[in-house]
Amino acid sequence: MTQAAKGELPLTLADVEGARALLEGAILRTPTLPAPRLSALTGANIWVKYENFQVTASFKERGALAKLARLTPEERKRGVVAMSAGNHAQAVAYHGRRLGISTLIVMPVTTPQVKVMATEAHGAKVVLYGDTVADAFLEAERITHLEGRVFVHPYDDPDVIAGQGSIALEMIEDGPQFDQVVVQIGGGGLISGMALAFAGLSPRTEVIGAEAELYPSMWNALNNVARPSGGPTLAEGIAVSTAGGLTAQIVRKLVPSIMLASETALERSVNALLMHQKTLAEGAGAAGLAVILAHPEHFRGKTVGLVVSGGNIDERVLAGILLRELERESRIVSFRFTILDRPGMLGRISTVLGQLGGNILDVHHSRTFLDVPAKGARLDLTVETRDRIHADTILAALKDLGLEVERLNEAGLDW
Repeated sequence: MTQAAKGELPLTLADVEGARALLEGAILRTPTLPAPRLSALTGANIWVKYENFQVTASFKERGALAKLARLTPEERKRGVVAMSAGNHAQAVAYHGRRLGISTLIVMPVTTPQVKVMATEAHGAKVVLYGDTVADAFLEAERITHLEGRVFVHPYDDPDVIAGQGSIALEMIEDGPQFDQVVVQIGGGGLISGMALAFAGLSPRTEVIGAEAELYPSMWNALNNVARPSGGPTLAEGIAVSTAGGLTAQIVRKLVPSIMLASETALERSVNALLMHQKTLAEGAGAAGLAVILAHPEHFRGKTVGLVVSGGNIDERVLAGILLRELERESRIVSFRFTILDRPGMLGRISTVLGQLGGNILDVHHSRTFLDVPAKGARLDLTVETRDRIHADTILAALKDLGLEVERLNEAGLDW
């Protein structure tokens, strides 16, 4: 690392370029490609950097390898310890095994099982501890002192920051002249490294941060506020309650704005990347697109770069996201009927639905609710429809038959 003068940033463009040299031949130079369908969706000229193509499906390999490659022979012999909710863990484990370095990873007990299993598959010893990354951090520090291992910080480390910045160097070389790049923020390692590179080589590019609304740690640091941080988020990879010290210095100087992504926006962005780009992104990896979907007026007409920073998402979570998005688009609709409990009623309703082109996916029939007449029944139907207009047409036709019916997902439920 270069030594920054007093009052200057803790890293320089030269550090990023130096880290890049360490990565050559061991890290995939991922493509930076135009995304016409996302451009049509957002009104911006979107280009995507596919870091989910890395071996561990995450950009974290860059920073982890930059750190491990600089260890002395004595440090390599002692081994390393890291704490992570998943992607940093896999990166350290994978490159640690490649370099013959023993790795121990502390992960919160809330880490998705797919990430725990992947980390173990790369040869690391995994310790599950605490409910949060902060809890895991304390345990990793304890193990560091107890066993004498080298601690590999996931973001607040000069080598790690410089390694992540290599992404921007590749985007500058492989993409167009970007008006803006939107970079997700957890602890700030990725955006710090990228901001250094853009400031040095493409200063007209505006670097914009994207944080999960539930974890606005860097947003708090830049705005000198203490907005609450915590809660279950789809973007667990950037669920960091406190911004890094080194990273906050860089972001405060080089990143003019940070935008927050709601959980709904994160879900929509994961779905959009899969449906429009046919690429799998975890919640954190899709956060950049999430803020564009939430604030389209800020990006409309601009050439914008995005980093799909990771693709390690739990299969069950992904299935739920896809179904919920179909419900938002009224392609899956739930109807609730209060009907007379007599033969033929279900057949009558299903006939009408069939004639109108609705496909019944699920049926729930009950006679035990106290708010239903003694000679009545409650019937819940989940129906596949083409779009909102089609769903409205079906609802109107059912009401025209004199049926007592309502749409559940328009009756106050949060879809």
